[in-house]
Amino acid sequence: MARTIALRELEPAEASVTARQTFAATLQRDGLWPLARRRVTTLQVNVGRLCNLACHHCHVEAGPARAEIMPPRVAERLVELLDLNPDIAVVDLTGGAPEMNPSFRLLVAAARARGRRVIDRCNLTIVFEEGHGDLPEFLATEGVEIVASLPCYQKDNVDTQRGRGVFDGSIEALRRLNALGYGRPGSPLRLDLVYNPLGASLPPPQPRLEGQYREELGRLFGIEFHRLLTITNMPIRRFAATLARSHQHDAYMGLLVNHFNPATVPGLMCRSLVSVGWDGRLYDCDFNQMLAIPLGAARATGARTIWDVESFAGLEQQRIATGGHCFGCTAGAGSSCSGALA
Repeated sequence: MARTIALRELEPAEASVTARQTFAATLQRDGLWPLARRRVTTLQVNVGRLCNLACHHCHVEAGPARAEIMPPRVAERLVELLDLNPDIAVVDLTGGAPEMNPSFRLLVAAARARGRRVIDRCNLTIVFEEGHGDLPEFLATEGVEIVASLPCYQKDNVDTQRGRGVFDGSIEALRRLNALGYGRPGSPLRLDLVYNPLGASLPPPQPRLEGQYREELGRLFGIEFHRLLTITNMPIRRFAATLARSHQHDAYMGLLVNHFNPATVPGLMCRSLVSVGWDGRLYDCDFNQMLAIPLGAARATGARTIWDVESFAGLEQQRIATGGHCFGCTAGAGSSCSGALA
């Protein structure tokens, strides 16, 4: 596999110092402050934290025992907001396993009926859970784009992160999607895969790793896909706890800070995205949502929930709430829900 940037490349003293730097100070140093929102074109909706898996790197801390599930009234309000905001071009559905939410199919159908792109952030194995056997066909019929988590093309790596048997299930699900046309050259049924490192390191260069994925998955399993997206593990929630247990938290933060790349800032997803929680609360991004940092932090944006806003155009030029975790999106080639940024 392509080379990652690992903790051992930092001296402990260096890591300790850089971990104490703040993201805002770094942006000020490089003339990039304040970080402000452009026109909102994407609603990323976390429909709940219920999931059939409990992955080690999951910043949502999703799992089978989570009870946070989007109620129907929130889903209905989101459909109203789509009607009120024609600039929203993309509805990005995430979780947990978003498909386990009762409102998932309603949101998909409503958004597609209004001509919006819909992205399903799928863990692949959900298609084998009871009640979800027809999910691939439903997604294909609606023309939903799939962003599927497959953190490696090697079985041991995937099963270590996500649980025994997950790799085999993921491969079988990808075969089913390919059979429907997903991921095929020239197909409108888009299938992208997501890689994240096994531990406390930065992803390798995205184009090189994509080539390795394409070669290995094609040679071993006959699987095709459109793009590979590399995403950095965020130092929050479950992954942060893992770092703390292994005494790597400060060193990992040092790694992120020392590899800050100002070229990634213009493409940060928070510039054109609003994150919606399962309860209808608004955030600048999914990571801020998991840290309970509201939209714009303490600043009076006038919009805290989906019932406080009619037009997302009013959020343009508003300040974006930031924190030390933002170094995860700006280290190296950068990281976003669309993969590398630079």
